[in-house]
Amino acid sequence: MSASDKIKNAAQDVAGRAKEAAGSASDDEELRAEGRKDQTAADVKQRGEHLKDAFKG
Repeated sequence: MSASDKIKNAAQDVAGRAKEAAGSASDDEELRAEGRKDQTAADVKQRGEHLKDAFKG
């Protein structure tokens, strides 16, 4: 996994956590769900990158 992919995935995860926290603070379920979706997407991408790395080496 390239460093830029790691940074992008981490940034997406952090943004998702921030959205989820903001949604919790403002009692906005839609924002909370969007945050969880962003975190899940980042996790899926990261796992895919790890699988690619495993088959390369």
